[in-house]
Amino acid sequence: MNMDQSKTSISTVWNGDRSGQGTIESGSLNAPIAIPQAFGGTGAGTEPKELLLASASACFTMTLVGLLEARKLPAARLAMNSEVSISPEGIMKMIHRPELVLPDGTPDESMQLAERTFEAADRQCSVGNLLKKAGVEIGIEGRVSAGAGAL
Repeated sequence: MNMDQSKTSISTVWNGDRSGQGTIESGSLNAPIAIPQAFGGTGAGTEPKELLLASASACFTMTLVGLLEARKLPAARLAMNSEVSISPEGIMKMIHRPELVLPDGTPDESMQLAERTFEAADRQCSVGNLLKKAGVEIGIEGRVSAGAGAL
């Protein structure tokens, strides 16, 4: 891969002091940022931990969707909640909780393959892999069901 092919850029503008506010922009991303109230800011915008979690969550989701398609597992619905915490010892932990609904009548072996696909997506997500190299612990607590009313 050519280095330019993996290049991403973002523009950040900040107005004011600690109680100020800023924006980040890049292509389809345009978000207000602010220092959290716990650190003397207004909290009137997203903060770095949320952005890091959003990046990891989006990467895992997109990787999972690609793997499901490659394995011919048609998702009727995919939803995911993620959370991040930092222990008193400074260890960051993320947990992704994907909930995948496959069509009615999906065979058991396909349901099991879908469950294994969560693990494969975790191994292949590039953002998650970078975070793991930096010492972040990432856990996956996925659930697979079948039928439109399953979630």
